[in-house]
Amino acid sequence: MENKEFQFKTNINCGGCLASVKPFLDKAEGVCHWEVDITDKDKVLTVKSDGITEEDVIATVQKAGFKIEPVK
Repeated sequence: MENKEFQFKTNINCGGCLASVKPFLDKAEGVCHWEVDITDKDKVLTVKSDGITEEDVIATVQKAGFKIEPVK
């Protein structure tokens, strides 16, 4: 399966938030790389998928306690 890239708007807006969400995204299966642009007003999370679906990324970030929606 080819690597896909997903982008989401989130409310992950500081280093503390990043630290909270990091263990969830790091152990999520099928994530090859992820990063959040906390300087962007939409706090865009970019996930390079190695098999994880958009729905699974959303569920993972929500489990960590953050708001997330796909960038249209």
